[in-house]
Amino acid sequence: IDFTQNAPDGTGISLKSVVEKEGNRYVLLDFWASWCRPCMGEVPYLLKDYAEYHSKGFEIFGSSLDRDKTKWTGAIEENNMDWVHVSDLKYWDNSAAALYAVRSIPANFLIDCSNGKIVARNLRGENLGLKLSELLDGVTLTAL
Repeated sequence: IDFTQNAPDGTGISLKSVVEKEGNRYVLLDFWASWCRPCMGEVPYLLKDYAEYHSKGFEIFGSSLDRDKTKWTGAIEENNMDWVHVSDLKYWDNSAAALYAVRSIPANFLIDCSNGKIVARNLRGENLGLKLSELLDGVTLTAL
C-alpha cells in the first residue's frame, strides 16, 4: 500500500518511489519511534544489516510515530541511521501505520521490489539479517 509522508527536511517521499528505485531489491518498511525502547533496541541490528546489505539492494523506509520533530531527528542523527526517514508527526494517528494495521511498534514489513509484495513481517533482532542473507546471498541460516 503506497503512502507519502515528509522527510525531516519537509520533502514528501512515497514508499512506491523507494520500492521502485533502480537498484533496490528489498525495502524494509519500518514503523518505529524515538520514544519506543524496543524500537531503539532494534537499531544496532538495523545498522549492521544496512551496512552489510545496502550495496546489494537493501533499503530501509522508516515511518516514525513520533510527534516531536526534534526528538525524531535527534534519534536519527545520534544513531547514524542513514536510510530513508518519513513521518507525519501524528503519534498513534500516523496515517501509514493505520494503512498497515500497526497496533504496536516496532513493526516492519519486508517488501520485494520486483513485485511489491510483502515477503516477511516483524523481523526482529538477527532474524532480519538471516532473511536478507537468504534472499540476497542465497544462504539459508537458522538462528540458534
